[in-house]
Amino acid sequence: MPDLLIELFSEEIPARMQAKAAEDLKKLVTDGLVEAGLTYAGAAAFSTPRRLALTLEGLTSKSPTLREERRGPKVGAPEKALEGFMRGAGVTRDQLEEREEKKGAFYYATVVTPGRPAAEIIAEVLDKTVRNFPWPKSMRWGAGSLRWVRPLHSIICLLTDEYGATVVDLDIDGIKAGQSTEGHRFMGDGRFEVTSFEDYEARLKAAKVVLNASERAETIWHDATNMAFAQGLEVVEDAGLLREVAGLVEWPVTLMGDIGEDFLGLPPEVLQTSMKEHQKFFSVKNPKTGRIEKFITVANRETADHGATILAGNQKVLAARLSDAKFFWENDLRVAKDEGLTAWTERLGNVTFHNKLGSQQARIQRIADLAREIAPVVGAEPDQAYLAALVAKADLSSEMVYEFPELQGLMGRYYAEAAGLPADVAAACQEHYSPLGPSDDVPTAPVSVAVALADKIDTLTGFWAIDEKPTGSKDPYALRRAALGVIRLVLANDLRMHLDRFVDAQLVRHEKHVKADQDGVGVLDDLLDEIAEHGVFGGAVRTLLDKLTEEKPQEVLRTVGDLVPDLSTDLLAFFHDRLKVHLRDAGIRHDVIDACLTMDGADDFRLLVSRAEALSAFMKTDDGVNLLQGFKRANNILTQAEEKDGVEYSYGADVKFAEEDAEKALFAALDAAEAQITPAMKAEDYAAAMEAMAALRAPIDAFFEAVQVNSDNQVVRRNRLNLLSRIRHICLQTADLTRVEG
Repeated sequence: MPDLLIELFSEEIPARMQAKAAEDLKKLVTDGLVEAGLTYAGAAAFSTPRRLALTLEGLTSKSPTLREERRGPKVGAPEKALEGFMRGAGVTRDQLEEREEKKGAFYYATVVTPGRPAAEIIAEVLDKTVRNFPWPKSMRWGAGSLRWVRPLHSIICLLTDEYGATVVDLDIDGIKAGQSTEGHRFMGDGRFEVTSFEDYEARLKAAKVVLNASERAETIWHDATNMAFAQGLEVVEDAGLLREVAGLVEWPVTLMGDIGEDFLGLPPEVLQTSMKEHQKFFSVKNPKTGRIEKFITVANRETADHGATILAGNQKVLAARLSDAKFFWENDLRVAKDEGLTAWTERLGNVTFHNKLGSQQARIQRIADLAREIAPVVGAEPDQAYLAALVAKADLSSEMVYEFPELQGLMGRYYAEAAGLPADVAAACQEHYSPLGPSDDVPTAPVSVAVALADKIDTLTGFWAIDEKPTGSKDPYALRRAALGVIRLVLANDLRMHLDRFVDAQLVRHEKHVKADQDGVGVLDDLLDEIAEHGVFGGAVRTLLDKLTEEKPQEVLRTVGDLVPDLSTDLLAFFHDRLKVHLRDAGIRHDVIDACLTMDGADDFRLLVSRAEALSAFMKTDDGVNLLQGFKRANNILTQAEEKDGVEYSYGADVKFAEEDAEKALFAALDAAEAQITPAMKAEDYAAAMEAMAALRAPIDAFFEAVQVNSDNQVVRRNRLNLLSRIRHICLQTADLTRVEG
């Protein structure tokens, strides 16, 4: 079986595109070959800045001959129908066979598709792959019509077996496939021919090209860490930068340079970000002081002076970049110390957050008001949470964040410290954006938690208020991430809070913004005060309606009263969907969560998760599985009887009408279980409630084995149906077991 080698040699491919392009090449070619009937033993794809390569081992030498039977029209069908069938099958009249079936006689044709040589199939597949390659961006060059990410120079398409190497006959827009390639742009010795993948990889290395991107990355990291270690320093890890740099060089040469003394006082994050974004340098820090003191750059060639000239040029460019960063830093510090962070916040009045949601300054005020309300629930001091929210986004107006947006929050902390604000407030400036993703740390400081929750809740309620919700896979405002952030903040900090109250309040604030120019809008401030005091939206609306006499305030209030509950319910359902995803990763089934969502307190996520965890653990036991079956049997019999009789059996079960021992035992078991479950649920001891439910398994099983519910004696029948109602009532105290899948 032959092996296949493909190389597509071009001008430099952007580093960010290389890994996906190699995988795309592998998938498109292998899928095409398999679809055409070829098989292979193994495949591997590679990329460097100037080439994509693919090797396949154990490729079959030709596709198999295929025999297919096709049924045609009925015997006696119109001649044109028969001719069309023969033309499609590629057969003549004498090659048709007549077969008798239940519905009559039909013509059959046996279509034989002969196998084709692998080279012929490879040429077709590679031609199609190159012409339809899914580059994010591509270009044309010269007079040709071919598109590629950068001008394509040559193609290797080589089949190798025990008899030697054969070039596949292929011509794509004048680029004929061959068996030659080039090594390093500067250190190579021109073109050379290869005979197999092993020969190709070895000769590339001799020509100063490391084909495997992982090997290049390992070399860079090994050399960089050794250099740093030799001077008592360590390289700041950055996997993304390492992948990118490995895609910029074919022959990595690692060099360590110095940072000017004038710049060592800059925050380490500023130095690291500036060097990474502008120069693709790795930062080297002193582990004793945490300062960034040197940098690592990776050249693409060896030089006679061992990189001295390269380093000198890099250090000169770096000094110019860091001079800008130093200017931004010093200027921002001056503003923070002399004018305070509120000077920047005021400028945000001219920055639109969203055309329907107002400016960043208006949004900050809403967040601050909500943070003050959330603060007591999370253990924060309300005034401090309010202050933290007011300044948390001030750094968006700073020159440093304008230059490096990825430093927002972090620079806010530095500037808050420089302005003399409390440590908790400064920390909140950085931490309130978190968690940004599933692997991001969750803030635990109370002030940071209050501001982080207020920020995310305001984002969600705002976009709900203007009907900009996620649809399908589209989520341009990262609202799913915001909802998951709220969930993680609540659960990680073990918070007991009714989210609905804060959602209602923030929806009212958004409605207040929308109705800012209307008469009577001031009544919404009274509504916010009522919600803050009592935490019940509907009751607050009713209370204010009773107090109002003017028509316009009543109209405004009724509009809000109609709008907010619907939005609040819809947003809570969105939270529940995110919670299901979050808990599914923890091994809790969606139906178990659904069973708990119907209970009171579904907006208290800590309470909801505790119930779900207890129910999930219970349903993994034999008692849980069997009790569920007993409950469903009781519920089904009871539901059918209620539908048939037109009455509800929910009261009046009396042990004096019990005839069987199993029946009497079930009465006793239900009494005992209810005596334990009711106080356990009030105490939120769900494990104890489930344990009490488990004790019902045996008596329920025994009851159904020994007792016929639908007795001929109507008194006994009604009593037994009411007994089943007690089973349903007691079990539904813990969760809606009708939603749990059997």
